[in-house]
Formats: sequence, structure tokens, C-alpha cells
Amino acid sequence: MQILQYVINGIALGSVYALISTGFSLIFNVLKFSNFSHGALMTFSAFTGYFVAAANGWGLVPTILAAAATGSLVALAGEFVAFRRILIRNTSPIYFFVSSITLGTLFEGIVVLQVGANFYNYPRFFGKPLKLAGLVISQSDIIIFCISAFVLVVLALVIQKTRLGRALRSVSFDRDTASLMGIDVTRSIQFAFIISGALAGLAGVFLGINYTLYPTLGSLVVKGFIASVIGGLGSLPGAVIGAMLLGIVETTLISTIGSGYAPVFTFLIMLVFLLVRPRGIAGSNIQEKA
Repeated sequence: MQILQYVINGIALGSVYALISTGFSLIFNVLKFSNFSHGALMTFSAFTGYFVAAANGWGLVPTILAAAATGSLVALAGEFVAFRRILIRNTSPIYFFVSSITLGTLFEGIVVLQVGANFYNYPRFFGKPLKLAGLVISQSDIIIFCISAFVLVVLALVIQKTRLGRALRSVSFDRDTASLMGIDVTRSIQFAFIISGALAGLAGVFLGINYTLYPTLGSLVVKGFIASVIGGLGSLPGAVIGAMLLGIVETTLISTIGSGYAPVFTFLIMLVFLLVRPRGIAGSNIQEKA
């Protein structure tokens, strides 16, 4: 029964990690570089959702919509200001890394200037945990899992079935050839940043609800990166699989050996995958630009 409790808690946590890793992998899939501003964007959007909810007494749905919209708009602005300039000028790959780090620092700086080093708690959106056959299931975990699953399924359908999604897949495969075939590459990249930003905002709100909202919340993006490595960088299904596995493993480790040692073992798991299967569970061999 205890193992089943770990699995349930792990799946709930993994669903949030899946949002982070999918947003992270989406940009990597299209541009073949890691967007290191993703974590700071997640923090910025989460605080936006918190302040509008606290000021207006909003419920869960308006709050996550506000955070997702903020994430999309800020990510789109970052694409226009930094990443598009780099792509147009065909700059050295190191500038991708520098630009994403700079954007991340800027977002975190804005948050720190506004809120300082204080901790915040989201309004209480859910009731007491449910008890079923000896299992304790948080209502927040149920709702968060359902929303995350719904969003990821819709995203998969959009990418597979819509014209814009097919264009995005073409751009991720070969940007130059896609352009020669009449696909608007810039629009496809913008679409990727919009979706990635929305997922960052959604994940930020969920982390703030289940835990505490603080200025360095974006450091949890490393969990999304680990999940992406396990599942396979550049593979969206792999990102989800890796996130679920990471959530279950991390929950089990925290319950058995404590929260202090659990991160060490998760990093070791990532290193094992890098050594034994670098492309991850469902990924392919992709050379990162930065």
C-alpha cells in the first residue's frame, strides 16, 4: 500500500515536471539549443498569477490563464529581442547560451526587485485531502494532474493534426528546407516560444500551489532538464515519460532516504543515462548548439 502511495504522489509531481520538460524540450527540438531562461520565466509567470489572484480574489482557472498568458507574452518578447536577432545574424552558438542566461537573470532580477526574498502562499483553491482505502490523495494533486494531462494531450493533437503543428515539426527537422518549401519559419518558432512560455506559467502556478512561492522557484527547472535527458532531449513524448519516472523516483527517495539526499540520486540517475544511453528513452542523437 505504501508503494502505491509513492506512485500516486510521484505521478502527481511528475505531471508538473512534464509541463516543465515539455516546454524545455519544445525549444530544444526546434532550435537545437537549451533555453536557460525557462526557469526564470516560470518564476516570473507564477508570481504574476499569484498577485492577480491575491488582488482580485480569482479562482484557479483565471489564475492559471493569467500566468500562462504572461509566460507566452514574455517568451514571445524574448524570442523577438534576443533569439531572433541571433538566428538572423547566424551568430556563434555561444551567444545562444549567453542570451538565454541573460534573459533568465533579467526575469529573476525583476522578481527580486518586486518581492524581495520573501516567501508567498497561493490562495487556498482546494479542500482537504481525500482518504480512500488507506491512501491519502490531495485534491490539488488530482486537479493538477487532470489539467496537466489535458494540456499535454491537446498540445500533442495540435502538433500532430494541425497545419501549424506540421509546420513546426518540419522546422524542427530542417529549418532551411522548410523555408524553401514555403513554411513561415519565424511564425513556427514564435509558436514554439508561445507554447513553451504558457507551459512555464502553468508549471509555475502548480509548483506555487503545492509548495511555496519564492524568487528562486525557477531553480526547479533543473528537474525538467533531468526529465528531458532521461526521456530524450528533443523528444516530447520522451519528456513526459522521463518526467513521470522522475516524479515517482523522487517521491520514493524523499520518503525513504530524505529530501536532503534525494537530489543526489536523481543527478546520478541522469549521469547514468548520459553514460549508458545518451539519447534517453525515446530521443534521437541530436547535437546541441549551445
